[in-house]
Amino acid sequence: MIEVEAPMRRAALVVWWLPLIAACSSPAHRSTSSNTRILNVAELSTDQIRSLDPAHTVVLLEGGILEEHGPYLPSFSDGYQSEFIATTIADAIVARPGWTVLRFPTLPLGAMPANEIGGRFTFSGSYPLRMATLRAVFMDLATDLGDAGFKYILVLNYHGGPTHNRALDEASRYFSERYGAVMVNLTGLASVAGAAPHDQFTKSERDAEGFSVHADADEHSRMLFLKPDLVAAAVHHAPAVVGHEPADLVALAHQPDWPGYFGTPSIANAVAGQRKMEGLAAAAVDAALKALDGTLPATAPRVVDEDAADPVFARITEMSLEHDRQVEKSETEWLASGSRSTPTGLR
Repeated sequence: MIEVEAPMRRAALVVWWLPLIAACSSPAHRSTSSNTRILNVAELSTDQIRSLDPAHTVVLLEGGILEEHGPYLPSFSDGYQSEFIATTIADAIVARPGWTVLRFPTLPLGAMPANEIGGRFTFSGSYPLRMATLRAVFMDLATDLGDAGFKYILVLNYHGGPTHNRALDEASRYFSERYGAVMVNLTGLASVAGAAPHDQFTKSERDAEGFSVHADADEHSRMLFLKPDLVAAAVHHAPAVVGHEPADLVALAHQPDWPGYFGTPSIANAVAGQRKMEGLAAAAVDAALKALDGTLPATAPRVVDEDAADPVFARITEMSLEHDRQVEKSETEWLASGSRSTPTGLR
């Protein structure tokens, strides 16, 4: 996840590859809730879905890009963080009388993984979509839900890639404007992505880590809290990969032996991870409830706008979009040829 956590600037540039309040100390995971007003759409029949009141049902569209996070974290790290946030938001919504939450299965989809910082478009663990594809997926789902009368959709796909958040923001605006309803890319809000606390580590530890946006001490800490069994024990001996500004990260990620992370993961710990997840989650709940109340400003600062203001990230974004165009061109040319009408590899 590209995140942003180097003191104040990191919070400002934000979560490139980013992700509530932890009511318990056990790691969060996605499971069927015991609350009868938190429903998993995959488990419902047609009649059960038809019986929902669309005006008082909040749809949670959850996702997490499959993205390399180096040798110590799983590729679905962003998704696990999204699921944790979604679970806490669901609890907060149904605490309000008369409201129901409809959760969709987590989509392992996203755009612009961190390896693209170094101009690498193939990296073990990263399996992104083009920005246009990601946008189309969420617009299609939004159309289906809007035509069915649903009025509230909250997107939780915790990842900081600029094209990723642009796609989800645009899909959200489409639904909101076409149906006169509410759809918000919650983890694309600057208030969520850059949420406090920022003091999980000492000043000397922060200084030693430098500037980072992906798979650093913070993200390793969050995963030690959420999924400790999926974090390699060797993380506590991880070599530091330190930069002090965005241009440094580009140079590091271009190195042939770049391990897929930045910063100093060796100092990661579950306590720091819990504190950060609680802060992120609290900010997400606040934004979600404001969205339902109609008090979340349409002009609320977005992660994508802050990224666009940085010339280094802007160049990386354009490189990513150019790669998308080349992939689309290759796929379109194949579709235009006669090749697809001749099955291969079939017996």
